[in-house]
Amino acid sequence: MKDPVCGMTVDPVKSPYNVDHAGRTIHFCSAGCKAKFIADPLSYPKDMTRPLLATTSEMWTCPMHPEIRQAGPGSCPICGMALEPEAPSLIDAPNPELIDFTRRLWVAAVLSIPLLLLSMGADMFGLHIVSATASPWIQLVLSAPIVLWAGQPFFVRGWTSLVTGRLNMFTLISIGVGAAFTISIVATVAPQLFPPSFGGHAGMIPVYYEAAGVVVTLVLLGQVLELRARAATGRAIRALMDLAPKTAHRIAADGTESEVTLDLVVTGDRLRVRPGEAFAVDGVVIEGRSTVDESMLTGEPAAVAKDIGAIVTGATINGTGSLIIEARAVGDSTMLAHIVRMVADAQRSRAPIQAVADRISSWFVPAVIGIAVLTFLAWSLFGPEPRFSHALLNAIAVLIIACPCALGLATPMSIMVAAGRGAQAGVLIKNAEALQAFETVDTLVIDKTGTLTEGKPKLIAVEPHATFAADDLLSRVAAVEAQSEHPLAQTIVAGAAERGLSLGSVTDFKSHTGMGVSAKVGKQMVVIGNEAQLRRIQVDPTPLSSAAKKYRSNGAGVMFVAIGSKLAGLIAVADPVRSGASEAIAELRAQGLRVVMLTGDNELTANAVATAVGGLDDICANLLPEGKARIIGELKAHGARVAMAGDGINDALALAVADVGVAMGTGTDVAIESAGITLTKGDLGAIVRARRLSTATMRNIRQNLFFSFLFNGIGIPIAAGALYPVAGILMSPMIAGAAMALSSLTVVLNALRLNRVKL
Repeated sequence: MKDPVCGMTVDPVKSPYNVDHAGRTIHFCSAGCKAKFIADPLSYPKDMTRPLLATTSEMWTCPMHPEIRQAGPGSCPICGMALEPEAPSLIDAPNPELIDFTRRLWVAAVLSIPLLLLSMGADMFGLHIVSATASPWIQLVLSAPIVLWAGQPFFVRGWTSLVTGRLNMFTLISIGVGAAFTISIVATVAPQLFPPSFGGHAGMIPVYYEAAGVVVTLVLLGQVLELRARAATGRAIRALMDLAPKTAHRIAADGTESEVTLDLVVTGDRLRVRPGEAFAVDGVVIEGRSTVDESMLTGEPAAVAKDIGAIVTGATINGTGSLIIEARAVGDSTMLAHIVRMVADAQRSRAPIQAVADRISSWFVPAVIGIAVLTFLAWSLFGPEPRFSHALLNAIAVLIIACPCALGLATPMSIMVAAGRGAQAGVLIKNAEALQAFETVDTLVIDKTGTLTEGKPKLIAVEPHATFAADDLLSRVAAVEAQSEHPLAQTIVAGAAERGLSLGSVTDFKSHTGMGVSAKVGKQMVVIGNEAQLRRIQVDPTPLSSAAKKYRSNGAGVMFVAIGSKLAGLIAVADPVRSGASEAIAELRAQGLRVVMLTGDNELTANAVATAVGGLDDICANLLPEGKARIIGELKAHGARVAMAGDGINDALALAVADVGVAMGTGTDVAIESAGITLTKGDLGAIVRARRLSTATMRNIRQNLFFSFLFNGIGIPIAAGALYPVAGILMSPMIAGAAMALSSLTVVLNALRLNRVKL
C-alpha cells in the first residue's frame, strides 16, 4: 500500500505504524509520517486509496501444482518451484527470491571464471597457471562459496525431494554437485586414500571443483530467467487493475459534488464522469449524453454513443460529454474486477509445460543413485584390492558422469539461442513453455481489430454524386465533422488534412442522435449521416445505395452527404487489413493450422475482413472478452491445441486461457504481458516465423537430450566397471569429468546451430 504522506510503498503486514481513519486502516513507513497524518488528516484526501481488489489473503500456491497452498512464500514440495501469491494485488514489490537468486548468480559467475581457467587450462591445454600442489587448494577456495552459499537453495530443495519422495531435477543437481565437490575435497585433503593408478599430473589426484561450480552457476541462470518470466504475469494483472481510477466525483442529495476514494462509493451513489475521465464503477446513465471508448472491453476503435438509460462499464473512457451515472456494481463486483480474476485464474490453471529434463529425472535420478550404490557394493564385495578405494571411486565416477551439466544445458541453451534468433526475426519469446507449446498448436484463434487489421480507421473513399467534385465534397464534410465529437469524425478530418484541403467556416452545427450531423459551411447547409438523416430533409439516397452496399460488404462505414437540398455523395471509412495478412493466413493454413477469427465487431464487418484475407475456417463476432475465452475453452475441451493472437486489453483473458498467447507488439502492454510470444512489429508474417522457430527449437532440444543421454548411456556402465572383466579398463573420475565436459560441449555446439535456421 502507499504511505499517504510520503508516497512510499508500505507492507501492511510488517509496518507497525498505522492509524484507523474513516472506517479503514492507513499504513505508514515511519513514525514521522504517522505523526504528520494525525496532525492534519484532511490534507491527504486523494492519496489514502486502498488498492483495487486488494486482498488480505496471504495464501501462496505453486504455479504447477495448485493443490499446494500455504501461508507465506516457500518452495513446492513436489517440483521445487518457488510459490507465488494466490490472489492478485496492486502491490508491485520486487520478488525477494529473484533478488536473492540474482545476487547468488553474480557471485557464482564471477568465481566460476578463474575456477575454469585453473582447471580446464591445466586439463585440456596443459596450461598450469599455478603449481599442481597449490591448484586444488585454490580451486577449493573459489568453489566453496559457489557450492555452499550460491547453491544452498538447491541442496535444500534436493533434501526436501528426498524427504517427500518426490525426486526431481533438484535431487539430481544436489547429488551431482555434492558428489563432485565431496570427492574433490577428499582428493585435496587426503589424497593418500586413492590408489596411485588414479594419480594425474605430478601424481596429484584429479579434482572436480569446476564441475560443481559451473553446474550451480548454470542452474542459477535458469532459475533467474524463469523467475523474471513469472514476474511478468503479475505485471499484466496489475496493468489491468490500474485501469480503474482511484477516486470518483460523488453527488450528494443536496447536489453538491465531492471527490471520494472508491472504497467510499456504494451501489446507488450518483457519480459525475467528466469528459476524458474513466468510469470508476459499473453503472447506468441518468443524465447527459456522450460517446464512450469501450475498446477495453470490445477491442473496437469506434466509440459507442451513450444516452440516458445506457449501461456503462468501469475503466472505459468517457468522450467529450459530461455524464451523471448511478453506481450499479462497485469494488470486486465490477466487470473489470471480474476480468482481473478470470485472467489470474487462467494464468494459474494453465500449468506450465514441465522441462523435458524434469520429466525424465523422475526415473533417471533413482536409476543413477541405484547404479552408484550397486557399483559401490559390487566393488566392495568382489573387486580387487584396495576394494574400498575402487568401490568409492567407481561409484563417484558414476555420479560425476551423470552430473546434470549437459542435461541442464539441453533446454536453456537452445531456448537462449532461439530467443536471440527470434528477436532478429521480430519474434520475442517470453518463456520456453510458450515456444514448446507452439510447436503442437493445431488451431490459431485470431483477433480482428489491430491484428488482422491495422486498428485505426482510415478514410478509404470519397464518392461524389452528380456535379459535385470529390475535394470540394470532402472539404465541406471535414469542416462539419471538425465540430463533432464522434471518433470517426476525426478520421475524416485527418483524411482531408492528408489531401491538403482547407476547411471553411461553420455555423449552426447540430447533432442528430442516431442519424448524423448538420451545419452551414459558408452559406450552404451540409447534412451528413445515414439514409434516415437524408430522408429527414427529403433527399433521396437511392442513387448511391448500390455503392454504399458495396463498401459496407467490405466492412466499411458509410456516411451519405447532402449539400443544400441535393444528394452530394458519400464518404467511406474503414479499418484497413494489415499488409501481408493474406499471405500469412495462407501460409498458416498450408501448414495445417485451423484459423478462427474472434471479434467484438459485427458479423458483416467480420465476414468482409475474412474475405479480404482469403478466407478463414470459422468466424465468431459480437464477442466480449469472456466470450472469446469461453470459445477457446470449448476448442481445448474438444482436443484442440490453441494459440491466440491479439493486441488489446480485451484480448488479455483469451491470451491467458489459450495454450499459447501471441501478442502484437503494436498492442497494449496488458496484451503483451499476458502472452507468451510477442510479434514486435505487429507483422502477421512473424506468426509463421514463430511457428518455424518453435519447430526448429524443439527438434534441437530433443537432439540435445539425445546427446546428453547417449553419453550417459555409454559412460555410466563404463564408469561402473562394465569393461573391467573383459578388458581390464576402469574409468577414473578424471575421464568421467572429461566425458561430462564433452557432452556439455556437444550440447552447446548443437544449440548454436539455431542461429543459422531459416525462418
